[in-house]
Amino acid sequence: MRAIQIDQFGTPDVLTLVEAPRPEPGPGEVLIRTIATSINPVDDKTREGAIGAGTPPLPMTLGWDLAGVVVDGGDSELRAGERVIAMSHQLSSGRGTWADLVALPTKAVAAAPQAVSLVEAATLPLPGLTAWQTLNWLAVSAGERLLIAGAAGAVGGLALQMARARGVEVDALVSRDTQVAFARDHGAGVVATDPDAFQDRSYDAVFDTFGAFLTETVKDGGRYASIATQAGPVPDLSSRGVRTTVNQVHEDGTGLSALTKLVDDGSLRLRVHSAYGLQDIRAAHQRFLQGNLSGKIAMTF
Repeated sequence: MRAIQIDQFGTPDVLTLVEAPRPEPGPGEVLIRTIATSINPVDDKTREGAIGAGTPPLPMTLGWDLAGVVVDGGDSELRAGERVIAMSHQLSSGRGTWADLVALPTKAVAAAPQAVSLVEAATLPLPGLTAWQTLNWLAVSAGERLLIAGAAGAVGGLALQMARARGVEVDALVSRDTQVAFARDHGAGVVATDPDAFQDRSYDAVFDTFGAFLTETVKDGGRYASIATQAGPVPDLSSRGVRTTVNQVHEDGTGLSALTKLVDDGSLRLRVHSAYGLQDIRAAHQRFLQGNLSGKIAMTF
């Protein structure tokens, strides 16, 4: 079968389409034929060698997102031919999704949304679970005020929609003027490119996607979550009774099922900037590196 692997770190030129052994699913695993996947920042960092000690051994198959069709459901309730989505924590498991066939734990798999194509669905797992799990940690509920830093990015854009679906009042920090309309169209109130536009100690919770550290904006007794591991820990706010975390995503089929329902009921809209065939993986990464994307870069098999 085909797989995208690297045997050294470097530029997109190290990405190679190879013939790899067919995976054999073990107990509690499902074998999935990949229809589409997508590129995430962690894939780029892994390819260039920026992860460090947490990197699986080379050669490795990259990829976290997966949308496809069940080939062998094993001892699960999934049956051959079912459309599914999944997220593989590639760094900890070494199971990359950029391959024709992928064997994953049943607990990491969920039925795919019916309202969108599998190419669109492939953009959901990693950013969707990151947003979902972080919002759950923040425990935001209807009527509370949430500030999202990076609200037009892959994770932030989904978090904005999820929070609004919960009845949360959301304000948004975005990086460019061209992103203001997106945030407003998806329910944000105050939208700004200037961090100083947001009032101090006025938010029940803050969701920081890139290390903005808008710590003065959270109320005493509030919650502050960052997903920007590269930016380091959130400053200690315990003197103000503020709980803080740097949240890291984990495999979660139950969470994916909840996200599927949000997509199917229209609460969550997915964004594909462009799609590339597997043979154009290097060009796909070059476009990813250029930035200014209106959605995610998808890859089709």
